[in-house]
Amino acid sequence: MSGAGLDRREAVRRLLRDRGDALVVTGLGNPTWDVAAAGDTPLNFYLWGAMGGAAMLGLGLALAQPDRRVVVVTGDGELLMGLGSLATTGVERPRNLAVVVLDNARYGETGMQESHTARGVDLAGVASAAGFADVARVRTPEELDALADRLFGDGLLFAAVSVSASPTKPELPARDGTHLRARFREALLGSDELG
Repeated sequence: MSGAGLDRREAVRRLLRDRGDALVVTGLGNPTWDVAAAGDTPLNFYLWGAMGGAAMLGLGLALAQPDRRVVVVTGDGELLMGLGSLATTGVERPRNLAVVVLDNARYGETGMQESHTARGVDLAGVASAAGFADVARVRTPEELDALADRLFGDGLLFAAVSVSASPTKPELPARDGTHLRARFREALLGSDELG
């Protein structure tokens, strides 16, 4: 994918508009800022420094909470750091997990160097080969709306969303890992379960 594409912040806002009580895990950097800008909630789990870990955390949540929809929103660079997560997820095939990759063809956190997707690596193709039966490549507003309509449905889903590499102002949620874990856990399990 090229770095040209949809406005990232607007794409995330459109995707999450009907999220209900879905759990959302973000990759570090831009995906975290975009999800926070779409609406900070205790049901968002922001990964500030675990590059390559978003999809695996999402998989763990999906397996532990089979009655809840789990959506991972991450970037191409972050997913490339943990590419094996697609193989593990494809083997497990949880029906309540969606992985959305915001692909700007850049490593945004380390200086905007071209990522592998700028050189032809097809993350949707990798996901398909790993066992994801439902794979989407999103490049247009119409394709984005179609993805938004099915993102919170049933079934394992992977979507590569081509977004612009243009910078946006960071929308910084809390950076305190202990606080984020506690509020997420309480929102998920309730205060009675934490006793």
